Amino acid sequence: MAWDSNRPVPWKRLIKEWAIYAAIMAVILIVVFRDGGRLLPILGGLLVSGPIYLAFGAVLAKFGYQRKTLGELRTPRATPGGSSDTAAPAARPKPPPTRRTSTGPSNRPRSKRR
Repeated sequence: MAWDSNRPVPWKRLIKEWAIYAAIMAVILIVVFRDGGRLLPILGGLLVSGPIYLAFGAVLAKFGYQRKTLGELRTPRATPGGSSDTAAPAARPKPPPTRRTSTGPSNRPRSKRR
């Protein structure tokens, strides 16, 4: 798709997603780097990732990219044609038995008992 400056950018969603990510990563980083003095620069890098994420998400939104929400992933939506996106494929009939399958009488000679 081409760039369209009239496409809306979902700022609330982008900010919420980044805030959840930053909170989880901050907890992980605090647990991993709790004994060293390196925690402050690492958390600073995490804060710098916010504007980068928002800018990248805004550019993708202007190009027309929209990721599905969790609700949209859980429930399939009906298409205008009347079928759903995740329609089950038609059931295939069971293939007839062949000499390599184990259905039916065995063609192998039985081993003799000792």
